Amino acid sequence: MSDFVLLAQEGAIFTLTLNAPSERNALSTQAQWDAVVEAIETVQHHAEAKCLILTGAGSAFCAGGNVKDMQNKQGIAGGSPYAIREGYRRGIQRIPKAMAALDIPAIAAVNGPAIGAGLDLACMCDMRIASDKARFAESFVKLGIIPGDGGAWLLQRIVGYSKAAELSFTGDMLDAQQALACQLVSQVVPHDDLMATCLALARRIAANPAPALRMTKRLLREAQHQRIEALLEMSAGMQALAHHTAEHDEAVAAFVQSMAKR
Repeated sequence: MSDFVLLAQEGAIFTLTLNAPSERNALSTQAQWDAVVEAIETVQHHAEAKCLILTGAGSAFCAGGNVKDMQNKQGIAGGSPYAIREGYRRGIQRIPKAMAALDIPAIAAVNGPAIGAGLDLACMCDMRIASDKARFAESFVKLGIIPGDGGAWLLQRIVGYSKAAELSFTGDMLDAQQALACQLVSQVVPHDDLMATCLALARRIAANPAPALRMTKRLLREAQHQRIEALLEMSAGMQALAHHTAEHDEAVAAFVQSMAKR
């Protein structure tokens, strides 16, 4: 694992921390993109995993890309148009694909500014909880570029097309309360309470059976683009599997026992 990513485990809960605070956790190099993907895939393949928390070290969640690289036409902005296209496909675009393949619930603990690719990274998670110091901007247009990491797909599914269009066309910054008002985040908490709040949510999630969590996550993701008929077919198949898990039997037995004591 790269120094750029810290991956910690507490039982069934994993925390992925972007760890370049002096650079405001900018996502700007192939090594960084690879490290994030490797961490996500490590969690995905961990049999015990039930929830992932994604956050940033220091004062920022993620400041997006490196503007100096854009100015100097290097890194992600280097080479011919074809080379840049392939760089995106083999680089930063692997992160939304890895997050889309993640079967467990993911919480973004937005501890500070989430700008450009940083906002899109937060949108790749299932839930977003913001510190009162968090700031958000889909700021690509301010630099004369577009959201190349999937933001055009992600953002409108969270805040709706009209608000996503407003944010994408203006590049305007939202504070934490404005983000809460447009449902970009589900909670705003005092900065010092952020990780405790996210861990408490993760523990409530992780208290539930892993197979049901993973299948429910997959159904929610598929429901974003499937017809209801197709989703019902998938739901029937997954429900059949769920009824035959040991976790289901244990949960039902515990429920029946608790009702008998009333």
